[in-house]
Amino acid sequence: MQKDYYKILGVSKTASEADIKAAFRKLAHQYHPDKNGGDDKKFKEVNEAYQTLSDKNKRAQYDQFGSSGPQFGGAGGGNPFGGANGFDFGGFDFSQFQQGANGFDFDLGDLFGGGFGGGRTRTKRGNDIETQIRITFKESIFGVEKTIALNKVSTCKTCHGSGAKHGTKMNECKTCHGQGRIQKVQRTILGNMQTVVECDACFGSGKIPEEKCSTCRGAGVVREREEILVKIPAGLNTGDTLRMDGMGEATAHGKSGDLFIQIAIESHPVFKRLGNDLVMMHEIKLADALLGKEVEIETLDGKEKLEIPEGTNNGDQLKIKNKGVVHGRNRGDLIIGIKVKMPRKLSKKAKELIEDLRKEL
Repeated sequence: MQKDYYKILGVSKTASEADIKAAFRKLAHQYHPDKNGGDDKKFKEVNEAYQTLSDKNKRAQYDQFGSSGPQFGGAGGGNPFGGANGFDFGGFDFSQFQQGANGFDFDLGDLFGGGFGGGRTRTKRGNDIETQIRITFKESIFGVEKTIALNKVSTCKTCHGSGAKHGTKMNECKTCHGQGRIQKVQRTILGNMQTVVECDACFGSGKIPEEKCSTCRGAGVVREREEILVKIPAGLNTGDTLRMDGMGEATAHGKSGDLFIQIAIESHPVFKRLGNDLVMMHEIKLADALLGKEVEIETLDGKEKLEIPEGTNNGDQLKIKNKGVVHGRNRGDLIIGIKVKMPRKLSKKAKELIEDLRKEL
């Protein structure tokens, strides 16, 4: 059965060597059987496709004859875990990764998360923190500043993260010889392999304090309660999330994580939000609806005058401009829904007046 190696790698037939390299790295990382959610069969197919398309001669023959050509003859067959010594991988030559075969100079540590020797050094980063702030409806319209308290890992304020007592010097770490990383032997499905990990003696810095900070005991970080001022902008909705860069947990000799704050807004007994407008209901007397009247209403900004036109009907909407939700330099409007209150009982005089009114209307 013909196999479409280009389709397996997800590249076009005109793909460059760099494109093939990038596609293989992504898929091998995704399907490697030693990773959670890996797929043995797909990993073997990816290997097989890469073996062919990464070699100029094999690729040329594949383009001419397909996977059934004499060059292939069932290349890469067999269970990837079923060969000699329990490992076959369809004849795939892993030495290509270290030696830069076919111009590709990445290694197994890049593919499988550093567990196969080396890999590129990445900047350490502390954990992100997620929390929630509950604010009032009015605060969500105009914005507000809130102080929250979190128990988190923070940079030591005594030594400013160095781990050293003030006035003492830093010496080269004898464990890693100043490299910040050490090699360890790790047992994998491919046998024993060396992997490069952070030195746990110097926390990756390559230096050891001559005398440790008494607060953090040389770690450079401490867990403590920290108060953080949060500026909540106007116009947020429930569920919106603020991100504060570098305000998450710290890590020794690395970059702090971020703080993510989810906004929860309390409901209001009078006002509702509709986009950038505010909506409220206001009840008026029947006489005011018929004759019109200037009334005073309570808004989020304070008291405002509202003109009720003659002949206002139940359900009519009136508007006060620029009294809605703040968004940037602008504001929405306040929309007032009118509810005409009908009298339940009428005096004799009122009935007579209404009877006279009925004759005119």
